[in-house]
Amino acid sequence: MEIMVEPENSEPLLFGFGFDEAGAAHYLTWPDILDGGLTRYKRAWLHLNRQSAQAQGWLIRKSGLDRLTVQALLQDETRPRAVRHGHGYLINLRGPNLNEGEDVEDLVALRMWAGEDMLITLRARPVQAARDVEQLVNDKICETTTGALVASLANALTDRMEPLLEDFDDEADKYEDELLDPKTHLDRSLLPEFRRRILQLRRHIIPQREAMLSLVRDGAQSGLFTEHDLFFLRESADRVTRLTELLENIRERSTVLYEEAVQESTEATNQRLFVLAILSAVFLPISFVTGLFGVNLGGIPGAGSPAGFATLVAALAASVLGTLAILRWQRWI
Repeated sequence: MEIMVEPENSEPLLFGFGFDEAGAAHYLTWPDILDGGLTRYKRAWLHLNRQSAQAQGWLIRKSGLDRLTVQALLQDETRPRAVRHGHGYLINLRGPNLNEGEDVEDLVALRMWAGEDMLITLRARPVQAARDVEQLVNDKICETTTGALVASLANALTDRMEPLLEDFDDEADKYEDELLDPKTHLDRSLLPEFRRRILQLRRHIIPQREAMLSLVRDGAQSGLFTEHDLFFLRESADRVTRLTELLENIRERSTVLYEEAVQESTEATNQRLFVLAILSAVFLPISFVTGLFGVNLGGIPGAGSPAGFATLVAALAASVLGTLAILRWQRWI
């Protein structure tokens, strides 16, 4: 298995808890884990840095997980899923990227191995939802069983996802208002980028919904989740389903907005071409006559008449008015 190069200041353990018989949480350090400190507790939750070579080495050699599970936890690319494996669950979920300077729709992955006595979570980039649940454990608000922690993490990820979808919905509303307001010019170049961001988010939200529903179905048949945990998972799955429906609605609106913007631009172009065509039709007789009279050959009518030029101008004006009258009669203008 390939081991990634460990960046400088890459801590293997981001935080960890050991839970005693009463469910009380105790912070763990990396030396505690290496020195066998996990055996002092009934359960543990380790939140590891997936980019740390030390964390990878521990998972491979000392975690007790089989090779297939470790490979799944450390693979570079993944999609949301929840799979029962042996006596535990392999779970991949995603949340919004709230890291500074990065695109929020570039969802960050939180990978989990959930066993009866061990919950291991890994991330490559910071996942705020994990810190949210850490705070719940510190405040003694969250139950400390593995099933409760998984349910809390799923709920926290959904909490962080909802404002992101609401922002996209508000952005679609803004584009609609600009498109309908004749005083405002909508920059059409913004819509393809908006659609790209929507599709990038949709790529992970739909599998996440399926993963949550799968976890609810399979979790009911295992002893890892209590009925209370399953209730929270069902609520999270329902919220993700609602977010998926909202995202589909936003995607369809973005498509309609883009088509309307293109149609509006096409109509404006056609209107300009129509005006040019009308002008060409109006001045076509003038161009013909002036071209004909400019050949400088003998026999040009009115060449020796003092009133010839005035007569020609009057005839050309009459031609323009006649052409306009015909176009008006045909309702072309």
